[in-house]
Amino acid sequence: MSVITQDQVRAQLRTVKDPELHKDLISLEMVRHVAIDGSRVLIDIELTTPACPLKQRIKSDVEQAVRRIEGVQGVEIRWSAEVRSSREDTTQLPGVTNIVAVGAGKGGVGKSMAAVLLAYGLQRKGASVGIMDADVYGPSIPTMTGIEGARPPMPENLMVPPTAGDVKIMSIGFMVDRERPLIWRGPMTHSVITQFLGQVDWGELDYLIVDLPPGTGDVPLSLAQLIPMTGSVVVCTPQDIALADARRAVRMYEQLNVPCLGIIENMSYYLCPKCGHRDEPFDHGGARVAARELGVPFLGEIPLNARIRIYGDGGTPEKAFTDTEDHLSAAINSVVTNMAGQVSIRNRLQAAPTLSIE
Repeated sequence: MSVITQDQVRAQLRTVKDPELHKDLISLEMVRHVAIDGSRVLIDIELTTPACPLKQRIKSDVEQAVRRIEGVQGVEIRWSAEVRSSREDTTQLPGVTNIVAVGAGKGGVGKSMAAVLLAYGLQRKGASVGIMDADVYGPSIPTMTGIEGARPPMPENLMVPPTAGDVKIMSIGFMVDRERPLIWRGPMTHSVITQFLGQVDWGELDYLIVDLPPGTGDVPLSLAQLIPMTGSVVVCTPQDIALADARRAVRMYEQLNVPCLGIIENMSYYLCPKCGHRDEPFDHGGARVAARELGVPFLGEIPLNARIRIYGDGGTPEKAFTDTEDHLSAAINSVVTNMAGQVSIRNRLQAAPTLSIE
């Protein structure tokens, strides 16, 4: 009976490529440990995100490759994840690995809800996550996360963000009356963003999701000037007018040297919960086409569904991931994992072009 060696196993793992990065697992330093117990091989693989969209494909490819070694009768994989970063300047928010801005070219497309779903989707998969509500004119994150009325403590001149479902949250909504309009010029909004970056104890986070105001105004400019971001996500609906504004948002991020991680098509279609009939009240597929034309990834579709509104109004966004309507939770999970995958690509390849998801 042939004796299996670690060199044989590692040689086979060099034939297994990460499906997104197109490099082998050994070169990417994803194989952390190999152990052999008779005819069984134990492999520790470290993913670049706990929300890896192609984990099952990697598992299948590793098993097939290692089983080609004579004498191997079993392959066991133990998974871990370490979220990497491409941020060069970490003097601000040194404990935050990735900063992802979520924006939209216009209001009313469900941008804030998409930001919340991204944050809670990542947290449910094991990542440490925070949300910075930078939509200073319409701070809706406290309501959507069920902690409206929270007052952040401030020991040692640093605000401690309240948590909801293990997600850290900071919003101007904690500091002003709900009925009070914020009639501010640009310098005031810049001051708030500066405070949220420099005077909040975010601690250690894998992802900080930043909910931006709609449009291409002061806040995204301030954020890009103040701190290096991993990338941006643009949310739109399928109709032409929303897509035109989304295109402008993507171009704005390009001018600010913030890579676009992808486009989400929200309210993409409606599936009747009683009869299963599918309708497309705002058209369908426009965001995918726009993403292809702009050369950025398409992250997926979120359906128009009353339950999302109920979860947002009720401050229980985590329920979207355990919803009994399988198509709803599956669609949202797909968007989350695709976005996490694009962050990993950005961090691995640095300035290399991102890959479209079809």
